[in-house]
Amino acid sequence: MLYRMTTGAPIFGLRREIDRLFEDTFGRDGGSFTPAVDIKENEKEIRLDLELPGIKPDQVEIIAENGILTVRGEKRSERKEGEDDRYQVVERTYGTFARTFQLPQGIDEDQIDADFHDGVLCLHIPKAALPQPKRIQINGADRSDHASAGPQRESEKAARA
Repeated sequence: MLYRMTTGAPIFGLRREIDRLFEDTFGRDGGSFTPAVDIKENEKEIRLDLELPGIKPDQVEIIAENGILTVRGEKRSERKEGEDDRYQVVERTYGTFARTFQLPQGIDEDQIDADFHDGVLCLHIPKAALPQPKRIQINGADRSDHASAGPQRESEKAARA
């Protein structure tokens, strides 16, 4: 066997077998994982970098809808064991993943761009100018006429009579 633990104690072999049993039963295959993400922002854009090693771009789905950005996909296991070879340690994560992000106001969802290099998915989210509140003018008669046109007091009615 080429693989050896750093210590030769038999307890480590037992632990390795127990770990393998749990992984085979409840394992990482078909499970889920959460890819790491870095979020950067400057005046022009927000950039998300997701680590997706071992995943091909066609295994990733990106959806922007109603101010929510969702990135989901699956990393499939390539593990195959035979009589001649068995995995002694499995630390890589496999399974489905999904990350969702709330987009800020002023983002044009149609302008989001994505590229994939060396296992890193880069999402470029350009910022748009936020609409400013618009003051609406009231058209029509002079406001001072409307203020004095209210109900008259009884004393004013009596003085006119």
